[in-house]
Amino acid sequence: MHTSPRHYFETRLRLASDPMTAAARLVSSGLHEEHVLYENAGTWSYAGGALAEVTLDRHGARLRQPEAVTLPWDGDPLRQVRDLLDSVRVEGWRAYGWAAFELSHASAGDIAHIGDERLLHLVVPRTEVRIEGGLAWLRAADQATLVAAMEALTAEPAESWSVPKPVDVRHAGADEYRRAVATAREMIDAGRLEKVIFSRVVPIDYEVDFVATYLAGRRANSPARSFLLDLGGVEAVGFSPEIVVRIEADGRVISQPLAGTRALTGDRADDERLRAELLADPKEIHEHAISVKIACDELRGVCAQGSVNVEEFMEVRERGSVQHLASRVGGRLAAGRGPWDAFRAVFPAVTASGVPKRAALESIRDVESERRGLYGGAVLTVDQDGALDAALVLRSAYRQRGRSWLRAGAGLVSGSLPERELEETCEKLGSIGRFLVPASDPVAAATTPGPAGP
Repeated sequence: MHTSPRHYFETRLRLASDPMTAAARLVSSGLHEEHVLYENAGTWSYAGGALAEVTLDRHGARLRQPEAVTLPWDGDPLRQVRDLLDSVRVEGWRAYGWAAFELSHASAGDIAHIGDERLLHLVVPRTEVRIEGGLAWLRAADQATLVAAMEALTAEPAESWSVPKPVDVRHAGADEYRRAVATAREMIDAGRLEKVIFSRVVPIDYEVDFVATYLAGRRANSPARSFLLDLGGVEAVGFSPEIVVRIEADGRVISQPLAGTRALTGDRADDERLRAELLADPKEIHEHAISVKIACDELRGVCAQGSVNVEEFMEVRERGSVQHLASRVGGRLAAGRGPWDAFRAVFPAVTASGVPKRAALESIRDVESERRGLYGGAVLTVDQDGALDAALVLRSAYRQRGRSWLRAGAGLVSGSLPERELEETCEKLGSIGRFLVPASDPVAAATTPGPAGP
């Protein structure tokens, strides 16, 4: 039987507080237990609850809205995700969620090395709020929830300060990481790889207030995207340095490889010296150049002939505790291609996997001690009109099944040295590890944030 599309109740609201503060207040309100907060180019979006939900694992893809539809595994999971989203009966929907790093195996049809873990989770929210400047656009599935969201946005917070408790990022897994760098050098010397990203895990031995950590960390970071989520049993807070891919409704595609790193200390003279060193280091330039080449090759597979070009090459971008070499590759989708084709082509990001990508994925699986999950995956939004925005999940804290941790890696090429690559992971971990706020902090529960960061 045909069912008419659902409609949201909508309103707009002028806000006295800054966008980041207002968005975090929605999360803290408890309006919805599951939520995604996503910052994209100065707009903070909150998605809470689920009118429709799409999940993917090795057994297939599922849609719940609220009736359930299941598509058994057929070797093309992203096509199944696309088809299920196309059948969502919510007018003007936007879906929010995450994709695990291991989706990279499944999207190529390989499930031999995948367990029963969830690979992708998207929701079309019951409540959605987009905040830019002093204006909030709210929509909700019912009027009562719309009023509750308005009240949460305008509630007067208590005055208090949260105090981060930095975690030691230097020692956990350090010896193992040095050995992993040496292993990578052997693989590269043998001709198996040109580049690979190996990572290490740093445990957090105390309970973290993720909302307070987001506020503290966002003020000190200048990310390409930021996010705060609790969805499908996965919690994360992060300050993404780069996008995996952005597809606009008109078919324009952008990828943004960042590779090559030096610390960002806050001392102007020291940072200028490190910047000059970064721009002149053959190892860093080589690592970056091959990443840009792969990004071009991947987009050419889904873009119109002649449309792919390097729009920006080897600029320096400051991202919290580090500065990176950054490039931007653009193109336009070929006829018959859609956003999920572009996502499949570039996922996982070459800057989180390696070159050649298939061989790098195999070596990551063989060398790293545990599955990556959200690390190196994506937090993303998908719109009914064909727009898609996917942030690379790095510089993040994670919590799942009572365990909390950080994770970071480095791009390993022929000139990589174990001590320098270990130091690079420490530099990257500083973007999140210095801003963890303990949940037991008596002033963290009702933090009033200061001005929004850059």
